[in-house]
Amino acid sequence: MTRPLLEVADIVRAQGDRFIHSNFRWFHWAHRKALRAIARCRTAVLGGHRDQCPRCGYRTTSDNSCRDRHCPKCQSGARDKWIMARQNELLPVPYVHVVFTLPHQLSPLALQNKKVLYDLLFRASAETLQEVAQDPRHLGADIGFLSVLHTWGQNLLHHPHLHCVIPAGGLSPDGTHWIHPRYPFFLPVHVLSRVFRGKFVAGLKRRFQQRQLTFAGSLRPLAHEKAFRSFLRPLFR
Repeated sequence: MTRPLLEVADIVRAQGDRFIHSNFRWFHWAHRKALRAIARCRTAVLGGHRDQCPRCGYRTTSDNSCRDRHCPKCQSGARDKWIMARQNELLPVPYVHVVFTLPHQLSPLALQNKKVLYDLLFRASAETLQEVAQDPRHLGADIGFLSVLHTWGQNLLHHPHLHCVIPAGGLSPDGTHWIHPRYPFFLPVHVLSRVFRGKFVAGLKRRFQQRQLTFAGSLRPLAHEKAFRSFLRPLFR
């Protein structure tokens, strides 16, 4: 496999210090640690090791990996093991794919409040799927699903969204039989959108009132409740 012309580590080494300086108000020590690990991964800074082929005796020297879970070079092995484990859990039924996306205007707020907003995204989407699926008008069943967070889009811009892989159907309330969906599209998208929107906005307002959100730099004016509510109003219509 040939090495790509540009890697994440190259970008971190070239612009990492500038990025940290520009965002120091919200930048956490854990972010610095991850960037430092990515920049040093598989370089002489971390030392190296010698590999030898047990058959022909050929020797080669390789730089050590950082083993940080955020490093794109080091997470591939763990990802493959995770995918294999999930494949063993698959049910003999069709599966559907549902995506929950945040408006792009929330990206600056999400970058400064990753733990809070991403946790809210998981909770609001999970509650939405369970609530709509349990409604007898739509499915009337208890469902299970797998949610995976993506924070970037294919254009490498910040784009928080959640991919949900869901068995097409669920258990009856008494747990005695499997209920198949009555629609070819599993659950109505407009209902999912409306319920998710309400849950996410309510959760965001609640976390604002509990002072769990950070507003730094250009977001500082949103620290006032009136400005924050005005900011949210057009985003989820």
